[in-house]
Amino acid sequence: MLDFARSLGDAVVENIGRAAGRVQEQTPLPADLLESDDAYLVVFDAPGVSASDVQVRYVADRVDVRIDRFREFYEEFEMRYPGRGLSLDGSVTLPDDAVVDADAAEATLKDNGTLTVHVPKSEQGDQVDESDVADEETDG
Repeated sequence: MLDFARSLGDAVVENIGRAAGRVQEQTPLPADLLESDDAYLVVFDAPGVSASDVQVRYVADRVDVRIDRFREFYEEFEMRYPGRGLSLDGSVTLPDDAVVDADAAEATLKDNGTLTVHVPKSEQGDQVDESDVADEETDG
């Protein structure tokens, strides 16, 4: 009987962890949009990721971010339940009147997990509709 109760408890904990991971994966990355005279700055909170986990794209009128995290394995420990999302997405739409140079955009990932995407404004009006954002770097 004790084994059944323990097994039932383990199953409940495992399902709660999986559900929490799915909820996290469906929750968009928090982000702020800032504007200066010559650029937009999009700031995402992405703690615990490395630059190789991050994909940043500019599509039409928005900055899209996709993070695919990989869990570290810990020697002598077994995964009881996965509770942290592995794939996280975020998107920020720029204002309707924004004219930008998406090819000159740059993304920087800081050690504290802050991802900034700097999108310069364009003087010409020859906005590029889709672009991979240049070089995600890690800064201290």
